Amino acid sequence: MIRDKSAKNPAKDAPQKEAAKKAAPAKTAAAKAPKVPAGKKGIIAIAPPSFRRERALIKRGVWPVAGCDEAGRGPLAGPVVAAAVILDPDRIPRGIDDSKRLTAEEREKLFDKICATAQVSVAVASPSRIDRDNILRASLWALKRAVVALPEAPRHVFVDGRDRLDTECDCEAVIGGDGLVLSIAAASIVAKVTRDRLMCALAQDCPGYGFEQHKGYAVPDHLEALDRLGPSVHHRRFFAPVAAARAKHMPWTVEPVQDLFAVTEVEVQVDAAVEIDVSANL
Repeated sequence: MIRDKSAKNPAKDAPQKEAAKKAAPAKTAAAKAPKVPAGKKGIIAIAPPSFRRERALIKRGVWPVAGCDEAGRGPLAGPVVAAAVILDPDRIPRGIDDSKRLTAEEREKLFDKICATAQVSVAVASPSRIDRDNILRASLWALKRAVVALPEAPRHVFVDGRDRLDTECDCEAVIGGDGLVLSIAAASIVAKVTRDRLMCALAQDCPGYGFEQHKGYAVPDHLEALDRLGPSVHHRRFFAPVAAARAKHMPWTVEPVQDLFAVTEVEVQVDAAVEIDVSANL
């Protein structure tokens, strides 16, 4: 009689059968999981900004809560535009995200929805202020002006970046805030759309530079036009490419740099009536 070998030692084979049963659902689940297309491998899903930090403050009785952000730190021309937004918790437009993740059409639609449902203010730092104060100080000045200009004074402000604002209310700086805090993301959309519209208007005032296309950023077409035409009144004088174009087209506006290491001869005249007793100091 032929006997089943597994019957001789059922206790030994039990763990293997139990492990096989547990592994079966895992295989089924893996088979049901959606397959990633060949060209989509390595894509990491980025969570949109949330209203979590604002709601935490509201639960503590802190309201209104504003978010603020700016657009236009990097361009060679045009102003820096700052925006501050207080979202209505009961009427938050869907689809708000970091303005850099949205298309121009999406930003325009959300701009209208944000302005229709939230408290919004905008402040502008001109190129002359940027030249005078530097880009960081001009940006912080515009951000503070936007917060002060809100219809209702906020009790707490979230600002994108690492620099806090000198405001009367509490201010919290959030690095990468336009991708984390919904109020900051809304402000980034308002600032970006407002600045883009301003640059399109400047393009009509100064044709040839292509402001309506690149919005003042240092793209090859802009650099070529800057080298060919020279800087306009809307360019930031001390940004390196603008300064180089200014030296080429308007050299009389470039102040000569003093050589701190140059040796100059100084002629010293001694009055003959003054007698110096050298031995007195010995």
